[in-house]
Amino acid sequence: MNLRSDADGIIEEALAAILPDAAVQKALHGHRFAGGRIVLAAVGKAAWQMARAAADVLGERIDRGIVITKYDHVMGDLPRISCMEAGHPVPDENSFAATEEVLRLTADLTAEDTVLFLLSGGGSALFEKPLIPAEELMDLTHQLLASGADIVEMNTLRKRMSAVKGGRFAEHCAPAQVFSIVLSDILGDPLDMIASGPAHPDASTAEDTHRVAAKYGLRLSPAARALLDEPLPAVLPNVTTVITGSVREFCAAAVAAAQRRGYTPILLTDQLNSEAREAGRFLAAIARSHAEDGSLAYIAGGETVVQVKGKGRGGRNQELALAAAEGIAGLSNVAVFSVGSDGTDGPTDAAGGYVDGMTTAALARAGKSAAEALAENDAYPALNSVGGLIITGPTGTNVNDAAVVLIRSKG
Repeated sequence: MNLRSDADGIIEEALAAILPDAAVQKALHGHRFAGGRIVLAAVGKAAWQMARAAADVLGERIDRGIVITKYDHVMGDLPRISCMEAGHPVPDENSFAATEEVLRLTADLTAEDTVLFLLSGGGSALFEKPLIPAEELMDLTHQLLASGADIVEMNTLRKRMSAVKGGRFAEHCAPAQVFSIVLSDILGDPLDMIASGPAHPDASTAEDTHRVAAKYGLRLSPAARALLDEPLPAVLPNVTTVITGSVREFCAAAVAAAQRRGYTPILLTDQLNSEAREAGRFLAAIARSHAEDGSLAYIAGGETVVQVKGKGRGGRNQELALAAAEGIAGLSNVAVFSVGSDGTDGPTDAAGGYVDGMTTAALARAGKSAAEALAENDAYPALNSVGGLIITGPTGTNVNDAAVVLIRSKG
């Protein structure tokens, strides 16, 4: 019985099953482009992979293009497409410069031209032209990331501060048509919130933005506060959108991979939306209740949040796993792991974390404890000290997270 080997195999197979290539190719084969130019703009953590798939289908039909993705996520050159890397989860000067290049590339198009817009999660930071000073936008992003706000709340506010979010990029592209293929990283697939909806009409209201600002006590300048009331496009007649990929597919792939390894899989939810450490403790409780019930795999997909109070390193998946460690301590046949489908968890090089019944004892031998690490939001070094980090590198996709409880029969 090797729980870690099973966990690594499930992760590898589930990630391979949700790469966006086939979905992008299917969407393109089913679309009839006008006779003009095709300009490609791919934005997000899966942008390079999506652009490569598009290039394989369209070849020289692509007149020119640009990819904006996270640092270390470009995997090679693409024909007629420039690849740029920028800051995530906080936008930086490269985010702003790359966005200006996209705007330049998509200016002065005609009604016969098409902007092929390939969008994935992470675009809120990577694709940005701020309407407030850059330093203030970066500070606001830090505030939101530390507050415990969920992604919909964050993007409700961030889109108001941007010249390209909330449908404004599609407005910029007019009269050209925008054919948008979207890889969803938000529960329920709200198109106006994925990467803050650069090519989709806004469904939020000014009241929503004020509610978020008040709920988290955000520091806003008078100029930023005034932007909360600015209307965003309600109709975008030049946009056609195809949505592809979701956490449901990620969970289904994990279910299949666990079953191939002899586990009976139980999908708990593909709508997990809670504080990370509470989710970890809940999964540990499930593991302890069913530790004698045979070979089982409990799977939960979604996206948790972290309220940052300490000054450590980590991410939501690492916190979830570490929070489960004490609950399964001493159980030799149980493991819990949580992984982000994009391969990066928070501002770290880990995709997530793995713990089993021996983790708390191993932490103690290393002079650490799960409780102290969680109090400082310092899950990364704690897990690293006991071999509990999950490292995949950039995966080429981004469809939320999956957390799994593995229980092996003792028989």
